[in-house]
Amino acid sequence: MEPIAIVGIDCRFPGAPDTGAYWDLLMRGADGVGKVPRQRWDAEEFHSAAGDEGHANTTEGGFIADPDAFDNEFFTISPREAAAMDPQQRLLLQSAWRAVEDAGIPPRTLAGTRTGVFVGIMGNEWAQLHLTDYANVTAQVGSGNGYCMTANRISYHLDLKGPSLAVDTACSSSLVAAHLAANALLAEECDHALVGGVNLALTPALSIFYTQAGLSAPDGRCKPFSAEANGIGRGEGVGVVVLRRLRDAIADGQRVYAVIRGTAVNQDGRSNGLTAPNRWAQQEVLAAAYRRAGVEPSDVVFTEAHGTGTALGDMMEVKALGHHHAGRAARPMALGSVKGNLGHTEGAAGIAGLIKVALSLHHRVVPASRFAAKESKQLKLRDHGLRLLKAPLRLPAGPTVAGLSSFGMGGTNAHAVLESAPAHTARPEPANTAAPGGIGAAVFTLTAPNADALRRNLLAQADAAAARRVPLGPLARWSNRVKAGHRHRFATVATDIAELVAGLRESAADPELLARLSARPAERPRSAFLFTGQGSQYPRMTAVLYEQSPLYRHFLDEADAALLPHTGKSVRDLILAGDDAVHSTQWTQPALFAVGYALGRTLTELGVRPEMLLGHSVGEFAAAVLARALPLDGAARLIAARGALMQELPEGGGMLAVRTTRADLEARIEREPLVGIAAVNGPTATVLSGDLEPLAEIGAELEAEGVTSRTLQVSHAFHSPLMRPVLDRFAEIAEQVGGGVPEIPLYSTVRGRVLDGEAMDAAYWVEHIGAPVLFGDAAGALLADGPTHLVEIGPQPVLSGMVRRLGGPAAGAGPVHVLPVRGPDSAGRDLAEALAELYRGGVEPDWDAVYAPEERVPHPLPPYAFSTDHRYWSRNPVRSQGTVAEPTIPALVAHGEPETAPAAVLTLDRPGGPADPVGQAVLGAVRMVGGYTDAEVGPHDRLYEDLGFDSVMIMELKNRLEARLTGIGTVTVQDLLPRLSSVGDLVAFLREIGAAAPGSAGTGDVAENPALMEEERTA
Repeated sequence: MEPIAIVGIDCRFPGAPDTGAYWDLLMRGADGVGKVPRQRWDAEEFHSAAGDEGHANTTEGGFIADPDAFDNEFFTISPREAAAMDPQQRLLLQSAWRAVEDAGIPPRTLAGTRTGVFVGIMGNEWAQLHLTDYANVTAQVGSGNGYCMTANRISYHLDLKGPSLAVDTACSSSLVAAHLAANALLAEECDHALVGGVNLALTPALSIFYTQAGLSAPDGRCKPFSAEANGIGRGEGVGVVVLRRLRDAIADGQRVYAVIRGTAVNQDGRSNGLTAPNRWAQQEVLAAAYRRAGVEPSDVVFTEAHGTGTALGDMMEVKALGHHHAGRAARPMALGSVKGNLGHTEGAAGIAGLIKVALSLHHRVVPASRFAAKESKQLKLRDHGLRLLKAPLRLPAGPTVAGLSSFGMGGTNAHAVLESAPAHTARPEPANTAAPGGIGAAVFTLTAPNADALRRNLLAQADAAAARRVPLGPLARWSNRVKAGHRHRFATVATDIAELVAGLRESAADPELLARLSARPAERPRSAFLFTGQGSQYPRMTAVLYEQSPLYRHFLDEADAALLPHTGKSVRDLILAGDDAVHSTQWTQPALFAVGYALGRTLTELGVRPEMLLGHSVGEFAAAVLARALPLDGAARLIAARGALMQELPEGGGMLAVRTTRADLEARIEREPLVGIAAVNGPTATVLSGDLEPLAEIGAELEAEGVTSRTLQVSHAFHSPLMRPVLDRFAEIAEQVGGGVPEIPLYSTVRGRVLDGEAMDAAYWVEHIGAPVLFGDAAGALLADGPTHLVEIGPQPVLSGMVRRLGGPAAGAGPVHVLPVRGPDSAGRDLAEALAELYRGGVEPDWDAVYAPEERVPHPLPPYAFSTDHRYWSRNPVRSQGTVAEPTIPALVAHGEPETAPAAVLTLDRPGGPADPVGQAVLGAVRMVGGYTDAEVGPHDRLYEDLGFDSVMIMELKNRLEARLTGIGTVTVQDLLPRLSSVGDLVAFLREIGAAAPGSAGTGDVAENPALMEEERTA
């Protein structure tokens, strides 16, 4: 059998709310057994030490905490549907999400994939409580209580397209589910498989059955293979594992807990009783699993037994194991059963054992067997080649083989052979880039459906990070890859764990920050890169980033290598040395080009790919390279020649920035042949350039008129008539380089618009030297085309202010991001800060490129922390012996919700006006169908995405509206579906067709209390 990898785990068991706590419970040798919670039933009322008819002989068991808590909003499930669902479905849904995260897979990325779901489930006591009052069986109650729905609901909410089935073979259900899942993977019916098991004890029925059958332990504890063994104690739990073919897991660099080498399932057939264990069938299922796994019994180091703690059951299992292992008396196989820690979790027993074995192989230690101190002498374990572990067993290095048994009460037996994960599965993953990773700091990201969820998960991650000694890079990378997909996006930058923890906690405590992060990011980001020109340079610009970011270093070195043949001196070395020569135009221009190119390429390598480009003056050369209109070598030759030729010109020219219009200045320089318009940065932001004497005269004239002007500190009069002497020589070089049409829209500051099929050829670059920089026009054209993010690329911010004055962000172009933001004081983390800000706004970077190769290893974070605010349970479901509370929808309550709430006023398109009867009728009907309180529904809520409506609920909503509104005739579902984006849209449609509410007040729905989810019987 091809090996199957266990790549993700999540579980909740008695005394263990998560996987880490489960392992801790096992290693401590503790149990989670206690008194039956009153939330389930009154244990004393049903207790009889003598085991009288209709009674159980115990008041104890293994119960999980908070089985009623469910984050229905996370899954967009209405309160009414959540309240009707079997809580086992709720537990599985949340556990499945967390297991997928633990596998290093963003759950939403599985949508539409061939992912199978296989769930083991033995009982459904919720259905016993809620399907006997036929008058109150609604569509939600029906779909919320079917066995099949435990698997199908996971497939539905995660949009999984593989096999989806629930398995009931009694106590072996979830291991049989794992067997079926492994076979489905091998048959390539699916590429991922979620295997789950679940069990909740909601009534005393099974406890009474076990007692009457002589199987129940009076103290509610299973004591497997112990001299004190006296029966079964019931236990609860839920567990989900994620399986993949091992070769696929290795190819994707996933962490592998353990490997399933082989599985087998068989049946007792007609044996010594329907519910009695059969030694011979157990022997055969072990042999079949060993054969399929290709191992000898002597290879098995330890076995997680079924081990219920019943005299007959333990004896039969020991004999079956002994048939294969009796020859190992000198080196007996270790034996244990997690039922000693949890009780018998019935349908979840197989998954509880599977997770225990996987964790044992992963941690390379097998927990001690609870109750091993008093081993049963009657079982003669040593004679059968077996031993109980009185202390944890440390596993030696190298491959380790383990077994796992699970036997169903009706005779369906399952066994699995597992092995430790291959050592090479945790190797570093390659990035999707030829360049090295690393940007000088880590970017930790987190997403959540709302601000409260974000705060809760920030704190959970902070607590977990503070408690672990782990490297930051792999943790942050896991957050980037896995904690994605929700609307509200958080990102913070850190260089060590302490800074990360502080940042997470500070952010969680900042409601204003959380509110800002709750703004919906761009659904379809469109980034524009703006490259700065001369004047932004300074000695050692980006030097810290060069030192700290291998990725930036790679591209600056690349630019330097392209420039060196034309400059004769390393531009990179000049920058890093802090040489003031960087202010000499001969070096300024190639230095700015190198920095702009390196920053731009670094960003594109990080997955921030521009859809629009703009460069201010010399910034246009780097923009042209990114647009693939110029090759790097060609652009390097042009910019080096441009700077050198301009340096040869005599000094003496100047530039004057003036707060006036281009037309005003053109009139003033009409008779000044040595002065020209150098730049038009905005409607009243114009720059003159030329001979100093006429510039001074114009400046004095402007000052006398009260027009603001400022002399710029430059060595030459760029973009002026004084540049003409260099044009011919530059043209010769430009002809040799050529140039093409931009492949990415480039907004030319020579043309003041986007280049539409026009080549950036020699003539263009010659014109570029003397023509005005039409930044205002070019930027205006760019903004009109709707970028969501403006990214200024250069050593310090220059263009940001110009864009703001043009109305960029206010006009909807989104925030301006500057790389780096601190000018001469910049730190290497500036690039990481910019990446974080872009991510918050909806951009999806290529996170692999952020991290060095050694950081690209799996290092899981705690999975999503679901809200426990909403509680759905039956109100005293078992009231007295033999009597169940009325299983009606009113008995399903949402704890924590207000018993009553004032009706909200829906004014929709009449803000501030009187309550609208049609709007109130719609709002009331929506609340009633979904089970929402008044405060939870508003006109902007979307019925499907926000309120969890489905086709069944839409039909009910239609019927309610027909009963409550006049003037609409019979509304068909086909009429409604196109208008069902939001509550407000539905109201507008109904008004459009002439709907009216009887009388002047809201309909009856508005006055009712939807928190109680009462059905109207008058509709």
